[in-house]
Amino acid sequence: MGGHPRVSRISRPGIPKYPQNPPFSVTPFALPQATFFRTLKLMEIHFAPETEKKLKDLAAQSGRKTADELVQDVIEGYFDELAQTRAMLNGRYDDLKSGRVKPIPGDEVEAYFRDKSAAARRSQPGS
Repeated sequence: MGGHPRVSRISRPGIPKYPQNPPFSVTPFALPQATFFRTLKLMEIHFAPETEKKLKDLAAQSGRKTADELVQDVIEGYFDELAQTRAMLNGRYDDLKSGRVKPIPGDEVEAYFRDKSAAARRSQPGS
């Protein structure tokens, strides 16, 4: 079978598991681990000549031997950041659901940023 491996959410007190037939069509999937690229033997990606030159230049500037090494580092870093972001969002969701934090109504957020923006404009020289 192809596609993404299915994962189930770990049951936590007060937080329901995913329903058997969710009202949306997105299928949860596991993020690949950084070791994913160490087991991949070969993947060829074609870039426009200008992009390839930029990659080679950046690889040389950053001390990497090849543009391939740079691209691999970037992709691995992306997956690491994605996993960290997912963990942070899951924690925030759990905090909201448990009542440890209270959501801020949208109109309060909008008013806060409107006031902050107005104060910044007033403090600019020449205003």
